[in-house]
Amino acid sequence: MAFVGALTLVLATSLLPTLASSGATIYRVSRVSVTVSPSLSTNLPLLRLHFSVPTKATSLPPLVTKPALSTTWQQIGPNDVQAVATSSLKPLTSYAFRTPATMRCAKTCSFLSYTTSVASVSTNLVWEAQLLAELNYLPLTFTPGTPQSSPSEQVNGTFSWAYNLPSVLTSQWSVGSDNVILRGALDTFQSQSNIPVTGEADPTTWSDLLAAVNANHVDPATYNYVAVSEQLPETLTLYVAGKVKFTTLVNTGIEPVPTELGTYPVYERFVSTTMSGVNPDGTTYHDPDIPWVSYFNGGDALHGFIRSSYGFPQSLGCVEMPFSSAQTVFPYTPIGTLVTVHD
Repeated sequence: MAFVGALTLVLATSLLPTLASSGATIYRVSRVSVTVSPSLSTNLPLLRLHFSVPTKATSLPPLVTKPALSTTWQQIGPNDVQAVATSSLKPLTSYAFRTPATMRCAKTCSFLSYTTSVASVSTNLVWEAQLLAELNYLPLTFTPGTPQSSPSEQVNGTFSWAYNLPSVLTSQWSVGSDNVILRGALDTFQSQSNIPVTGEADPTTWSDLLAAVNANHVDPATYNYVAVSEQLPETLTLYVAGKVKFTTLVNTGIEPVPTELGTYPVYERFVSTTMSGVNPDGTTYHDPDIPWVSYFNGGDALHGFIRSSYGFPQSLGCVEMPFSSAQTVFPYTPIGTLVTVHD
């Protein structure tokens, strides 16, 4: 299998047999070319070496990496070997490989001079999903297909739904894709871990994820989900651990500022706040003491608001509901909770 976009370096240019006196060891200095993948993956070789003469993988010294990584050489042809990782690659990390520029061999080989090649590991969405499922931040379970040397080790396995949730949500899940269900779970983990909520698995997040799985620090909360239907009468349904916990009439946005359809993670919350803005007719509004507010898409939020009736569009994009309903929903919408607005 060839590396796509790989870098090949020819590092020495001659084969120099050196014959000592009778009975002495014969050394050979070989020409070596190195092919390094520009993007590292757990399922692909780290790099490949091609020699101008047959060379056994078992005769080579270990590959030196920084940061340290356990590797092994594999024979893929008489003149070719490849290095594969035997420990997990850390996502969003650059690895430096100390590869041979010249090599001398007899029964075993030694590297006489070196060059350094650098390659990076991109994010690993499948592994990210595995870890979040193991920590109960996803509404799915993960079943390993092979034994794990540690709880956080990436292995092949299967994802299964842990709850019976509406298809408007479950249809958005796909293993290995950067979907909103994965994003919401990561937001929740970051929030509960007191690290910046970005929805992106940066190096700090990866380190915390691995540590949490190895320590079995699972999410103590239930998996919650909010579905808002714009079919008249408009309603909000709160799911807790896959079961309907609460329903209420709501108001969504009027034209020309309708509540956008889609699924979004809650990103900011207030027990009470002031909302200000511009009405469609150009006048301004300033509403203090709006209670039980969970923002999920720009300026759109779940919140309490006093109206004479509910169940049809009346807001400027938010999902309004009676104060008592908003108070009931609010404890179940921490950062990362998914809110779907559908017709």
